[in-house]
Amino acid sequence: MIALVTGGGGFLGKALVQKLLERGDTVRSISRSKYPELEALGVICIQGDLQDISAVEKAVDGVDVVFHSAANHAMWASFDELYGPNVTGTENIINACKKFHVQKLVYTSTPSVVFSMDDMKNADESTPYPDHYAANYPKTKAIAEKLLLEANCSELYTCALRPHLIWGVGDPHIVPMLAERAKGGQLTQVGDGKNSVDFCYIDNAVHAHILAAEHLIEGSPVCGSAYFITDDNPTNLWNWIHDLLKRLDLPAPKKQISIGKALAIGQLMEFIYTVLPLKGSPRITRFMASNFACSHYFNIDKAKADLS
Repeated sequence: MIALVTGGGGFLGKALVQKLLERGDTVRSISRSKYPELEALGVICIQGDLQDISAVEKAVDGVDVVFHSAANHAMWASFDELYGPNVTGTENIINACKKFHVQKLVYTSTPSVVFSMDDMKNADESTPYPDHYAANYPKTKAIAEKLLLEANCSELYTCALRPHLIWGVGDPHIVPMLAERAKGGQLTQVGDGKNSVDFCYIDNAVHAHILAAEHLIEGSPVCGSAYFITDDNPTNLWNWIHDLLKRLDLPAPKKQISIGKALAIGQLMEFIYTVLPLKGSPRITRFMASNFACSHYFNIDKAKADLS
C-alpha cells in the first residue's frame, strides 16, 4: 500500500508514519517544514502547504490512501488564520483524491467539533454539532469534518476519527503545557475537581486510523461516518493532573476557581486580546476553562463494532 500522511512530522502523524513503515507500506508525507528524520526512515517527504493545490496534488498523485492528520491546532487564533489550513487544506485534499482516483481518505478530527461547553458524559456519535463555538479551532475543524463526510461516495470513501486527548511518549501538547504552567505557579484548578475525561494513547489512535483505512470498502458502515476514539477508561481529570505533577516533581495547583468565574475571566481576556490586540494568547479562554472544568468522556461502542 502507498499511503500519504499529511502532517507526518506531528505527534500523531509521525507515529502513524512509523507504524505504516513497520507494516511494509510505502509512505509519503506532506508538511510545511522539513523533517530529515522521516527522510532517513525512507519516507518520501514533500515540503508544501496544504493551501497550495499544486503541492497537494503532487503528494496525492499515485497513492492508495490518504491519512489527513495535519491541522493548525492553535486554540487562540482568528477564524481566517485557521480556516486556510484546516478547511481550505481539507478541500484541497478531497479534490486531489477525486482527481487522482484515490479511494480512501481518513480524516483526523476532534471531539471538540461537538463540544457545546457543557458536560459530555458517555456521549456518542449522535451528539449534534453545536450552534455556537467558543473557539475558532473546533469551529474550523467541524466545517472540515462536515465537508469530508459529505464527500463520501462510490469513488471516494471517507471517514472521520475523533481521538480525545492523545498522550504518550513524545507528547508535545498536554504534558508540556501542564508542566510549564505548574513550574510558573500558573496552574489553577477550574471547577469542583469532580469532572472525568477520556484520554487516547498514541498507539490506540494510530491503530484506529489503520483499521479505519482497512474498513473503507464498498458497503462498510465506516464510509461517511465519524467515530470517537479513546482508551475507554474515563479518569478524574484533576486527580490525573495531580498524579502527573507529583511524578514530575512539580507543585500541584493550590488555587481553585469556579467555572462561572473562569468563564467570565476568559471572556474578558478574549475581549482584551481581540480589541487591543495583544500578541500571544490569553492565559485562559472560555474554551480552555470549559475543558478544564467539564466532564468529556465518550461511548465508543460504534468504533468497537465497525472498526473491529
